[in-house]
This record gives sequence, structure tokens and C-alpha cells, in this order.
Amino acid sequence: QVQLVESGGGLVQAGGSLRLSCLASGSIFSIKATGWYRQAPGKQRELVATISTVGSVTNYADSVKGRFTISRDNAKNTVYLQMNSLKPEDTAVYYCNAKWGPNLGTNIGSWGQGTQVTVSS
Repeated sequence: QVQLVESGGGLVQAGGSLRLSCLASGSIFSIKATGWYRQAPGKQRELVATISTVGSVTNYADSVKGRFTISRDNAKNTVYLQMNSLKPEDTAVYYCNAKWGPNLGTNIGSWGQGTQVTVSS
């Protein structure tokens, strides 16, 4: 099993910055990729950014490219999401997700509890 705990959310003015953290525990050596997703009120959960465990290959939603940066610190079992130039439309609950499994053919998803990000105009 993989457990995830997010932190770093809060209230910020438009144009400001926040850094979210996702701490993983449990079967961390089986994690293949980690991602950040967000869900705004009345909307579906959407992908924000992902980073692979091997090679740290990153992927971003078009809406955050150039503003958000995902990174990992393997020594701390933590994935970060640096969010700059925040906009009111970035307001959402942000969730950390890990894709993991005991072998190449098995993928299991784990979610954190979420952290609220509110951007005021």
C-alpha cells in the first residue's frame, strides 16, 4: 500500500505563489509516477501535472504550463508542486495521486486527502 499526505495549501492573492507537498509512505519503491490533480466546485477532477519515478519525466496541463513546476525529492519521499502567477481559476482542492504496483503490468492508484488552494482576485 501507498499512503499520501498533502500539505501547503492556503489563501493567496492573484499573482502570488504557493508550494504544495505530497509525502509518500508505505510501498514507496513500487511508485511509478506521482501526479497532482485538482477539483473545483461543480467541476470534474482534472490533471494538473505528473512526474515519473524513473527519469523524472514531467507532464503538465496546458492551463498551468509555464506557471507550475512539479518536482521530486527522493530522499524525502516527497513530490512538490510549485505554483506561481496564480489565478482565481486555479482555486480548487488539490489532490496528490500515486500510480504504483508490484510489477510492470499492475497499476494501482492511491489518493491523498486533498489540500485547499484559494486564489483571491
